[in-house]
Amino acid sequence: MNKKIILKETENYVMGKLLGEGSGHDWWHIYRVRRNAVLINKQEKADSFIIQLAALLHDISDWKFNEGNDDLGPRLARKWLKKFEVKEDIIAHVCEVIKEMSFRGAGVRQKMRTKEGMIVQDADRLDAIGAIGIARVFAYGGRKGREIYNPNAKPTRHNSFEEYKNNQSTSINHFYEKLIFLKDLMNTKTAKKIATDRHEFMKQFLDRFYKEWQGKE
Repeated sequence: MNKKIILKETENYVMGKLLGEGSGHDWWHIYRVRRNAVLINKQEKADSFIIQLAALLHDISDWKFNEGNDDLGPRLARKWLKKFEVKEDIIAHVCEVIKEMSFRGAGVRQKMRTKEGMIVQDADRLDAIGAIGIARVFAYGGRKGREIYNPNAKPTRHNSFEEYKNNQSTSINHFYEKLIFLKDLMNTKTAKKIATDRHEFMKQFLDRFYKEWQGKE
């Protein structure tokens, strides 16, 4: 099993499927998540091969674009990795990370079982906050036909994954339904440190947004 070849082939496979996608879940999201995961792992010292495979394949078929089906992504990842005769324990681990890493609602408790999963989850969540996270919110909202903001539509605290998956709220509400929670949900010290600055930038953006919305200088 040549890990370098498998990683390169997986990179090419994912790039071919997601390059040019317009919702913020594109190849460059994958690229950044992988880079973030590698950066975090420099401090955490977990299995780099599993981390990179999970980072590359985590959005190969996101439930958001498959009628809420969160089993399809892990199935496609398994099918791909079996082509390279990757060991079953590695495949199972990668698929578990992909299955479990999504945010499931502010009222839903979830915990990654392995350090590798925690690292990839942190890397993905870092890409959901800060300047890039803000850009992705509105890219996704536009793709889904959502309003930017409606002062009459209030944020909702989702207490189940089904509630969260069926949410049709505004893009601004998404900050209060998910993004502002992510800083405190990071698993690793490295990610928590990075997340603090990105979190503050989002707060500054929201303050500015409301000032402009109200016609203030």
